[in-house]
Amino acid sequence: MALMITDECINCDVCEPECPNDAIYQGEEIYEINPGLCTECVGHYEVSQCVEVCPVECILVSPDHQESQQQLVLKYEGLMAQKTG
Repeated sequence: MALMITDECINCDVCEPECPNDAIYQGEEIYEINPGLCTECVGHYEVSQCVEVCPVECILVSPDHQESQQQLVLKYEGLMAQKTG
């Protein structure tokens, strides 16, 4: 399950540097998450770092990108292979 940032985002800039996959970026109005890069921090941390630091709790599981734990692990492994390959 990739995460998403709701329109309650206040553009505080704390989530972007916390993302180990560089999935968070500044959109036209608020920060956004690239679902192709988001693993909910699987492979890096026990909990999603952006969710942990968000002061307004506007980062939720995206209903449009449902993924199992196994799928997130596979995505993480693929992303790491791209970085080293």
